[in-house]
Amino acid sequence: MGSQLLRPALLLSPALLLLLRVPPSRGFPDTPWCSPIKVKFGDVYCRAPQGGYYKTALGARCDIRCRKGYELQGSSQLICQSNKRWSDKVICKQKRCPTLAMPINGGFKCVDGAYFNSRCEYYCSPGYTLKGERTVTCMDNKAWSGRPASCVDMDPPTIKCPSVKERIAEPNKLTVRVSWETPEGRDTADGILTDVTLKGLPPGSNFPEGDHKIEYTVYDRAENKGTCKFRVKVRVRRCGKLNAPENGYMKCSSDGDNYGATCEFSCIGGYELQGSPARVCQSNLAWSGTEPTCAAMNVNVGVRTAAALLDQFYEKRRLLIVSTPTARNLLYRLQLGMLQQAQCGLDLRHITVVELVGVFPTLIGRIRAKIMPPALALQLRLLLRIPLYSFSMVLVDKHGMDKERYVSLVTPMALFNLIDTFPLRKEEMILQAEMGQTCST
Repeated sequence: MGSQLLRPALLLSPALLLLLRVPPSRGFPDTPWCSPIKVKFGDVYCRAPQGGYYKTALGARCDIRCRKGYELQGSSQLICQSNKRWSDKVICKQKRCPTLAMPINGGFKCVDGAYFNSRCEYYCSPGYTLKGERTVTCMDNKAWSGRPASCVDMDPPTIKCPSVKERIAEPNKLTVRVSWETPEGRDTADGILTDVTLKGLPPGSNFPEGDHKIEYTVYDRAENKGTCKFRVKVRVRRCGKLNAPENGYMKCSSDGDNYGATCEFSCIGGYELQGSPARVCQSNLAWSGTEPTCAAMNVNVGVRTAAALLDQFYEKRRLLIVSTPTARNLLYRLQLGMLQQAQCGLDLRHITVVELVGVFPTLIGRIRAKIMPPALALQLRLLLRIPLYSFSMVLVDKHGMDKERYVSLVTPMALFNLIDTFPLRKEEMILQAEMGQTCST
């Protein structure tokens, strides 16, 4: 029985038994030798030794490739060595882009840091505008997509002006003093303004009648500008223009027809004013008084006293009283001839010539074509203390003042030069120049 159990073993050939006793490394050189390679986030491509089968046998070579977004650290090719170890240790490390620069006046937020495929989004502080790519991505070449963003101040500063101002001029004035608080600008970025300019009159100025545009402009450090505008309207209340009376003058204060203005009227030589000598533009925009006229002066020689006669000329005419004891007096005749030739100059200077000829009771007084009674002529001689028996002249101004006396001939030019020095006469000269009145004869 036992001999039958051992019989199958005895059937093995000697060659087979020899093969079983040979070490595997010597009999099969391509048998597994190194551990299989596993690389996270990478791929391994191995080649068995020539003629071999196992890719981890002694002498096998493996190429290591990392997947997209990863980079190899270590050798790209490994060899299975006799110590049953591969020639190097390798890993596939996730690629990383350089750290982004923080934009001035802004920042960025990233998802997954700065690794491959991570996304970063830029943002700016209030008042600043993003310039460049808002979102960048870390690419396989370890560079960020797009250009680095920056934050620039593109928003103009803001400024608010006051509302339209309307003012009415005070009586007898043509301007109004208008004030306001200087508007302050605000910058939406860093709050810093570099300059504020004003176009128009500054606050506190006297604004004339009309519509005035005021404009403020502010600038920030980025040279952005903000502007605001408003208007100042000044109104002058007016009564309407008056006209000078015919044969007269008109002199008005202020602008001539504005509320509070006063217009004064006077007449040229030989005329006297009738109506209101002055009119005022009132608050109801109507002129006070009545319209003045200049009527030819009517001298009344039928008055009882010399004082009453002179009162008719008060503030109206100057008097040149020529007295002679006889009409045959040579000085009288020569003087009267010179005055008659200078009639235009006499009228221009408001001079009336009064002639006193003879001795009482044959004394005759004459004003132009009007004859005075002998008694009135005598009173005039006595009142002004004019000599009775010699040629004499007395110059009386518009206020009844005895200004100059002559006992001999005087040329009209010398007489006129003297009168032109009188204060009242200087005012008349200005009025006459404004009216264009000159002596043409």
